[in-house]
Amino acid sequence: MPLLDEKLSPILSEIVRRNAGDEEFHQAAQEVLESLGSVVARHPQYLDKALIQRLCEPERQIIFRVPWVDDAGEVRINRGFRVQFNSALGPYKGGLRFHPSVNIGIIKFLGFEQTFKNALSGLPIGGGKGGSDFNPRGRSDDEIMRFCQSFMTELYRHLGEYTDVPAGDIGVGGREIGFLFGQYKRLTNRYEAGAMTGKGLVYGGSRARKEATGYGATYFVNSMLATKSLSFDGRRVVVSGSGNVAIYAMEKIAEFGGKIVACSDSAGYVVDEDGVDLQLVKEIKEVRRERIEEYVRLKGSRARFIQGGSIWDVPCDVAMPSATQNELTGKDAATLVRNGVVAVGEGANMPCTPEAVRAFQDAGILFGPGKAANAGGVATSALEMQQNASRDSWTFDQTEARLAAIMSDIHDRCAETADDYGAPGNYVLGANIASFVRIAEAMDALGVI
Repeated sequence: MPLLDEKLSPILSEIVRRNAGDEEFHQAAQEVLESLGSVVARHPQYLDKALIQRLCEPERQIIFRVPWVDDAGEVRINRGFRVQFNSALGPYKGGLRFHPSVNIGIIKFLGFEQTFKNALSGLPIGGGKGGSDFNPRGRSDDEIMRFCQSFMTELYRHLGEYTDVPAGDIGVGGREIGFLFGQYKRLTNRYEAGAMTGKGLVYGGSRARKEATGYGATYFVNSMLATKSLSFDGRRVVVSGSGNVAIYAMEKIAEFGGKIVACSDSAGYVVDEDGVDLQLVKEIKEVRRERIEEYVRLKGSRARFIQGGSIWDVPCDVAMPSATQNELTGKDAATLVRNGVVAVGEGANMPCTPEAVRAFQDAGILFGPGKAANAGGVATSALEMQQNASRDSWTFDQTEARLAAIMSDIHDRCAETADDYGAPGNYVLGANIASFVRIAEAMDALGVI
């Protein structure tokens, strides 16, 4: 992995100083800046007009109180966030995350990553992210509705199809999007379908949106494997997580002939040497909303549940970390390399630590960074916006075909950029440079704003 160029070191120091305590944001910014040394050497104009500094500073950060009433009549207070990071390429676009771990630093890091991811998609969308430290787990539908309505009562004034278009993320699925959009419609007195994505099909959603992030990550990894004349067919695959991204990554992997042997949630992981029963995982997670350990009780056979521990101890050919940031450490990476992994694709946002990424790259493992590999979700969100704008609705096959083409283009753009900058096979460098150049050129064209 490249070292930080001396011209960029003061910029990173200033980012750290101005964002004290936001460690995930520091990590994301450093990863990008480490890729830009060869860019500023070739194009010194990118150091002019503080382009890089402006790109690393959010255009707007919104923090607000979210009061709501639980089923017992007790008033609860949460904190809401929206970081509108960069709109040089189009309206802010990025999900909402409801999880106890959410704070301004997490949202800032996610918004920064989203900006680069959206640029890589080639679509006219900027980057943003939002959420709350509200935990939907164990809450009734009525409690979640009341929370979402209170959350949107503040946030709606900052949204719009030409301003900022949220979607779902961890803890925000179809149920939550419905409540949020309903309140947005009520407050604005407009049926502005393009103001949110991830909507239900009956009120303006897109087919294949639910599947898009997981499918897209699998398409990207399949393209990486093809560069080595390999494929998923017959290969052992471990996918961390069991939420939306993980489930649909597993579905597409199975279509490509891969054998998923393990998946997880925050309590531990399931290993099934017969191959994970995806329909059972969907039943447990999407219908029953239960813990993944229920899989063993319902499946029996050779399945087993390991509480805690690391899912990356399970030998595999392909690893798809699809749960949360920094879940796969340097130690985990060393274990995967030792056990013969050939490819790693990030289904989540920055799930591999810098030490893990270095370990994979040093070992010559194919590695797809999240800003490229998991761009399928936001790409399909942009396709949903396109359908809303034209009052149209595409078939599942039409939408998936567009998704497959977008992911192929992203893969090729990253690979070609890495080749152009003398680092063939380095998808991290390729993704960072390709997206940076697109954003920087747009920012420069728009003047100092």
